[in-house]
Amino acid sequence: MNKADNIFKKNILNILNNGTWDENPRPRYKSDSTPAHSLYITQVYEEYDISKGEIPTSELRPIPTEKGIQEIQWIYQDQTSDLSVLENKYGIMWWRDWEVLGTGTIGQRYGATVAEYDLMNQFLDGLVNDPFGRRHIISLWQNEDLKKPGLNPCAFQVIGSVRRVKQDLYFDMTLIQRSSDYLVAGHINKMQYLAFMMMVAKHCGFKLGKFGHFVQNLHIYDRHIEQAKELLFRAPAGNKIQFNLNVEDGTNFYDIQASDFELINYYPIKPQMKFDLGI
Repeated sequence: MNKADNIFKKNILNILNNGTWDENPRPRYKSDSTPAHSLYITQVYEEYDISKGEIPTSELRPIPTEKGIQEIQWIYQDQTSDLSVLENKYGIMWWRDWEVLGTGTIGQRYGATVAEYDLMNQFLDGLVNDPFGRRHIISLWQNEDLKKPGLNPCAFQVIGSVRRVKQDLYFDMTLIQRSSDYLVAGHINKMQYLAFMMMVAKHCGFKLGKFGHFVQNLHIYDRHIEQAKELLFRAPAGNKIQFNLNVEDGTNFYDIQASDFELINYYPIKPQMKFDLGI
């Protein structure tokens, strides 16, 4: 198994053996609106040295990496929470369940927050003009926005740093999440934010360094326990996966597309799993 799969199985076992059951959960199952309880652990951190070929993608089940990258485009390039853009431009339908009714949007969240505070441009400008600064942060957790209707952002912050190694500048980035539905979205989030990191590095002309991922509440829903146990028995080949962004250094962040990425030697175990979603 590769590093990501080893960590995936280790975390599943930790949740199943040592996790805590939540109480009075906010989410309800999409199928029947009953409370979606979860088993969880806290303060989970993973680190992958991209410069050494460590990639945080799992072969235990197929991961829709291209759709994940397109979601990143919707948030940080289009900078909107309009569901018609997400659905018509990218064919992504999974956010419709979180629509703020009557608005056609997910509210003042994600891309709308990026636009409201000009977060993406400030992040890029700071890295270009002051690469060794310690304030390269995008935070989607804006209290004024959270007063308005909408799901509070799960993956809500990225922090970047730049290191000089001899003549080269390396970009390190950490993704911070308050909550992660581990089996459904855990590795989609990793791969889409690794793609985001690569897009930023290309824009700035940096080499890729380390990708970190911190989750405060890592959980498995009670109706996903059997799928979790099945994943533990799956045995991937452990292929040496490559994830490339095929554009030149200096390519504008806003010009990079999901089609510019290439995932090589990736053979996930099938069939794909089905999950009753907690909404």
